[in-house]
Amino acid sequence: MSNIRLEQIESPADLRRLDRRELKELADQLRQFVLESVSRTGGHLSSNLGTVELTIALHYIFNTPDDRLVWDVGHQSYPHKILTGRREAMAHLRQAGGISGFPKRSESEYDAFGTAHSSTSISAVLGMAVASRNTGRRERQHIAVIGDGAMSAGMAFEALNNAGVTPDVNVLVVLNDNDMSISPPVGALNHYFARLMSGRFYAAAKNVGKAVLQRVPPVLEIARRMEGHAKGLMSPATLFEELGFNYVGPIDGHDLDALIPTLENLRELGGLQFLHVVTKKGQGYKLAEADPVLYHGPGKFDPSVGIQKPATAPRKTFTQVFGQWLCDMAQSDTRLFGITPAMREGSGLIEFERRFPNRYFDVGIAEQHALTFAAGLACEGQKPVVAIYSTFLQRAYDQLIHDVALQDLDVTLALDRAGIVGADGATHAGNYDIAYLRCVPNMVVATPSDENEARLLLSTCFQHAGPAAVRYPRGAGRGAEVVAGLETVPLGKAVVRREGRGLAVLAFGTLLTAALEAGEALDATVVDMRFVKPIDEALLLELAGNHEAFVSIEEGAVMGGAGSAVQECFNAHGLVVPLLQLGLPDRFIDHGDQAAILSELGLDADGIVSSVRARWGSRYGSDNVVRLAREN
Repeated sequence: MSNIRLEQIESPADLRRLDRRELKELADQLRQFVLESVSRTGGHLSSNLGTVELTIALHYIFNTPDDRLVWDVGHQSYPHKILTGRREAMAHLRQAGGISGFPKRSESEYDAFGTAHSSTSISAVLGMAVASRNTGRRERQHIAVIGDGAMSAGMAFEALNNAGVTPDVNVLVVLNDNDMSISPPVGALNHYFARLMSGRFYAAAKNVGKAVLQRVPPVLEIARRMEGHAKGLMSPATLFEELGFNYVGPIDGHDLDALIPTLENLRELGGLQFLHVVTKKGQGYKLAEADPVLYHGPGKFDPSVGIQKPATAPRKTFTQVFGQWLCDMAQSDTRLFGITPAMREGSGLIEFERRFPNRYFDVGIAEQHALTFAAGLACEGQKPVVAIYSTFLQRAYDQLIHDVALQDLDVTLALDRAGIVGADGATHAGNYDIAYLRCVPNMVVATPSDENEARLLLSTCFQHAGPAAVRYPRGAGRGAEVVAGLETVPLGKAVVRREGRGLAVLAFGTLLTAALEAGEALDATVVDMRFVKPIDEALLLELAGNHEAFVSIEEGAVMGGAGSAVQECFNAHGLVVPLLQLGLPDRFIDHGDQAAILSELGLDADGIVSSVRARWGSRYGSDNVVRLAREN
């Protein structure tokens, strides 16, 4: 009976001192720790349960951190964090001041590359391998662990293609094939892996044949010459071999007795190696195995009973409002197509897929393709809606400009997770879309202030004959009643929500609620701007005629953001108007609670009032108004 305990492993060096026979017990303890830890903090679960044995094997065989290990996407790196000295820190995973949910170079020397967006790992390790070669470190190993979903992205194949013509580098690509990304994987590449799995008999037959033919050397040589042709007929593994990699697999990614000797051999071989391992998301926890999507990124829960539905119905999220609107509009307009880059659940398209399967397209983790595919649809008179996270639209910026906006095509972008995203942190924050969208000609950019406004502005932008984006935050809004129907509002027109004097507060998006509360304290006019572009110049000029100063408020980067649009309007008309621009500062914002982060940044009601006081003293309103309003 082994006496090994997970608590004894403070680094991979401790792991490598173990007897190989002790690793299975360590894997069981590590999996249980991951389950219990994530159930207390929330986070990514299914993917991490599936990489326990693979993580142990990689750190056992390779000399990390000197050997470079990069986890693609990184939401499967919790076992890696635990084994690299961060076991106790898992208690504060994704919390303010705690460790990140993704690999982060500033967090640990074992995090060789910061990841969170998919398909970057092979490019990164290839760059590291070339650097090692050029600095005389040819013995160093460079390992990229990439999932089958991430492998569907073009960037992964760009890197494989480049690696194939890069001499004298040690690169091992580990394809973690679990038949899942976040949504179920799609596309020809997924069918490719399915065929590969069904072709396992080829590997077995080849090994038996070699054992027999060893006794007849001339026949063995003929067999070797024919092997490449046989592979092409019997297994599609030659795709990776044609790119210059030695392909091995598929092997069971939960079998340490298979993983460890295989990785040992590949380490000794060096060069370009490709290992195909098959794992199961949620491995070892039956509820997650049965529903890996539900357990992909759960909040806190009791592992003994699993995720339970809340006793009372929660407020609708903006994602849910979008999903309902999409179905309603699709029912009304048969030209509507719904497109998502592998985020069916996260973007709210489950019901749309069920009801309109012929107009639903999950294109895989391929944001660039999603935008140009939508542009092609629009060229032929269709009306595509691309449901995409703000942070992922960044990956298709050229396609947005060149393929959509330049041609003034009728593509609507539904930008989820705009602004602060909380626990996922800087890698997933949608802080830049206002700035990078408003500078693009032909674009319309809308910022709904609540759930009902989201539906109105989605309809308005969809009916606009040109490129348009509607940005909305993660989670629920203030609980506004959503009125059924597909009504629109005037394009580029703002709405005054509170009449005041002296000071005008211009709110872009859901910070309107905080702006209204601050407006009471400041006796300020408060405007729901609705649109960043086209901005309501007529209203701004009218307000400039009877207000002394302005405040702009946005949950986006101040630099180049909505406040900049206001200032540009005043400049264009030769007006010198005091303008205080409030928004997200020029730094990356770490993970934590969404509301707490906004408060820390001064974007709640008290923060707005304090910023106004700091700029203009007590010129506007009364210090007691907010307190009295809250008490009543």
